[in-house]
Amino acid sequence: MSKVIKGNNVKVHYTGTLEDKTVFDSSREREPLEFTVGAGQMIAGFDKAVEGMQIGESKEVTIPAKEAYVKRQDEAIISVPKTQLPEGLEAKEGMQLEAASPDGRKQLLVITEVKEEEVVLDGNHPLAGKDLTFDIELMEIH
Repeated sequence: MSKVIKGNNVKVHYTGTLEDKTVFDSSREREPLEFTVGAGQMIAGFDKAVEGMQIGESKEVTIPAKEAYVKRQDEAIISVPKTQLPEGLEAKEGMQLEAASPDGRKQLLVITEVKEEEVVLDGNHPLAGKDLTFDIELMEIH
């Protein structure tokens, strides 16, 4: 039976949990996730975990933050005047906004604090700084 190597296109089912066992994402109720191993489409630790697996095999792997969404960065937290928000938007803590970074990529920002004249936005990935555990099942190799 063949094993996954870098460059293979694969389909996997997965369930991702945090240290407290909270599920943050799962493909179990939808189509399997399809990606090319080693192509940078997945976090590094996930790519490494799938290499060497065989169809039908399942494994649980804990990926440290440095191989997932790295650590939280203080410079990704900024304050902006409310006048820079979209017109008519009523800012609330926890609200997510999408902005374009200087290089044109889309970035998700979360409002973490609403002040009288400004809002505090956090551009860190919601899973930054967290170790992640994945239960992975290999469905197909192409």
